[in-house]
Amino acid sequence: MRFLIAVLWLASAGSGIAVAEAVPLPRPRPPIWIEPQSFREAAGPDFDSGGVTSEPTECDKRILAIAVTEPLPRLVGPDACGGSDMLRLMAALRPDGTRIEIKPVPALRCEFAESVAAWLRDEAAPRVDKLGAPLRTVETFDDFECRGRNRVVGAKLSEHGKGNAVDVRSFVLADGRSIGLTDISVAKDFRDGIRDSACHRFTTVLGPGADAQHESHIHLDLIERTQGYRMCQWDVREPAKTEVAAQVPLPPPRPAVPVAR
Repeated sequence: MRFLIAVLWLASAGSGIAVAEAVPLPRPRPPIWIEPQSFREAAGPDFDSGGVTSEPTECDKRILAIAVTEPLPRLVGPDACGGSDMLRLMAALRPDGTRIEIKPVPALRCEFAESVAAWLRDEAAPRVDKLGAPLRTVETFDDFECRGRNRVVGAKLSEHGKGNAVDVRSFVLADGRSIGLTDISVAKDFRDGIRDSACHRFTTVLGPGADAQHESHIHLDLIERTQGYRMCQWDVREPAKTEVAAQVPLPPPRPAVPVAR
C-alpha cells in the first residue's frame, strides 16, 4: 500500500521538532464497467432460459383483434427492470376497424397494452364522439423506462420499468382539435367521464392533485396490490372563478351652496 508522508510540527522545549507520520491513501476506485454485458450477465442468475420461446402468447393472439402491435424481444435491465411479453402498441382498433393512432408509440407488456387498447376503443372513443368528431390519435408522454418512481434515485422500481404503465397527455380529434386531459378549459363532464372510466379499468390513475410530477398528464398502470387496493388520484379541476367588482352607485351630488356677496 502506498503511503503519504505527512510532516507534523510539534513544539517541544521551545524548539520545533519535525515528526514524519505515515498516512494511508484512499483505496483506488474500482474500474467503471464500459463494455456491453452478455445476456446472462444482464439477466441475472435467476433467469430461466428454458422459458424463452418465439411462440406468441395467448395475449399476443387476443390483442390483434383490438390493436395493431409490433412484438419486441425480451427487454432486460438492472434489477427487476424489463419483461418478456413486450410489444409496441401502435394503434387501437375501433369495432369498424378504424385506427386510433398512439404517438409516440409506447413499449408495454402485452396484458397492459391489451387493457389500454380496450379502454381507448370501448370507453374513451365513444365519449370523444360526443364532442362532435371521432378520436384519431392519443398523445403519450412516457412508457417503458428503467427508473425509480418519479425518477428518484434509489426509489422503488417504477411500473414504467416493467412495461406496466403509460402516461397520456391528450386526445387529437379527426377535425384537428387537441383535447388535453388536464386542460381546465375542456368540458368538466367530459374529463369526469374519462377519469371514471380510467379508474375502473386501471389499478393506478394519477393526475393533477396526486403530486407535482402529474400536473400535465395522466399516469395509468396495472400494479397488483394486496387485497385488490386501487389508487385513483386525479383532481378534475375547473377554471378559477373571477371575482367581479359590484357597481356601487355614487351618492347624489350635494346641493349648491349659495355664495354670500
